[in-house]
Amino acid sequence: MESFNNKNNLELILDDSSNLSLNQIRTLLNKMSPSEIAHALESSPPKQRNLLFSLLKTEEEGDVLFEVGEEIQQDLISSISNEELTEAVKELELDEIVDILQNLPEERMKKILSKMSEVDRKRIEIGLNYADNTAGGLLNTDVISVRPNNSIEVVISYLRDQKKLPDNTDKIFVVDNDNEYLGELLISEIITSNPSMIVKELMNTELTALNVDMSDKDVATIFERNDLVSCAVTDEANKLIGRITIDDVVDVIREDADQNLLGMAGVAEDTFAPPGRAAKSRVFWLSMNLITAFIAASAINLFQDALDKVVYLAILMPIVASMGGVAATQTLTIVLRGLTLEQINTSNIRWLFKRELAVSIINGIVLSFLVGITTFIWFEDKTLAILISCALVINLISSVIAGIVVPLALRKFNQDPAIGGSVVVTTVTDVIGFISFLGLATIYLI
Repeated sequence: MESFNNKNNLELILDDSSNLSLNQIRTLLNKMSPSEIAHALESSPPKQRNLLFSLLKTEEEGDVLFEVGEEIQQDLISSISNEELTEAVKELELDEIVDILQNLPEERMKKILSKMSEVDRKRIEIGLNYADNTAGGLLNTDVISVRPNNSIEVVISYLRDQKKLPDNTDKIFVVDNDNEYLGELLISEIITSNPSMIVKELMNTELTALNVDMSDKDVATIFERNDLVSCAVTDEANKLIGRITIDDVVDVIREDADQNLLGMAGVAEDTFAPPGRAAKSRVFWLSMNLITAFIAASAINLFQDALDKVVYLAILMPIVASMGGVAATQTLTIVLRGLTLEQINTSNIRWLFKRELAVSIINGIVLSFLVGITTFIWFEDKTLAILISCALVINLISSVIAGIVVPLALRKFNQDPAIGGSVVVTTVTDVIGFISFLGLATIYLI
């Protein structure tokens, strides 16, 4: 029993060999936070995941549903009734409820809304009007606002009347009589200032509110650059409609990072998704890769006569293609990171291109020398050694061009460069590598 108490709750639940009873599992779940439970669910195969979720209290289900990934969330929601779902989400914040409901089929979403009070339903419908990848999809309506002519004494009294402030309340917002946003007032300023002072004397007007239609990535960038805990959200008429808090921004950053990581491999799926679903999510980019492989094979076929006469070429081809592919992936990763962090723009892309080109030339000279020496020792053919060295330099330079141009082009055409970039870049470097090496060999060896 002592070892049972000393072990990590999460590890115990995920350990198939622990053979815990349902009551023991339920006890462990009660000791865990929603995020820990969500991690346990995401780390479990579907059957075990459904069992764990069924052991949760209804009032815990909402917090856990918000924490898990979208795909798993939908699977879990499909296993509970409308009544249970309504009860589970009723204590969540507005943005959390919206995040859950907007992924439901429209008919079911309407049924859930119909079971809520009129006040709650109207609040949620406001959030549902905005896309989930915008500031509107992240906002909460739990804002505290005051007038600019209020004294600090009045503000303090008003805050005390609230009894409980919303989570992550580091500031309140200042609006006029028409609810037009004017500025913000830090809680620390309220506490430390003379009670007789007026709000407009202390409020900060330097940081403008976020527009409701702003993308969630832009929101995350503003929070990061300004070290914000919360920020006001306004509509097109500059009317205060809500606020965004740091916990929501962290979720955006985490989701974006997950998508980029999976996107590099052309997948986007639950780790423990059923085989059929996993296969479906991957087949498209595998098919694209198959097409590009045939393109590369066609490039090789153009030089069939050269390959027939000089067998050594077939042995050395993978070296050129592999080096180009790795170099292109390195550049692609740098560009993707820059695009994600919004560090790359028209003013600095030329500098980045020159830097990467210089890197490829330096690496090309060093590596081509090593490859050339190795090839000469191996096959005792000076011409062949020079040709593969030249082809390697050409391919490394082309890898830089592809690694920069391809993701920028995909972004321009509203395609995710993280998903399609590696497939296209690899094809480009393979084709150029084969053509340069085999083309030079055809000219100088045949």
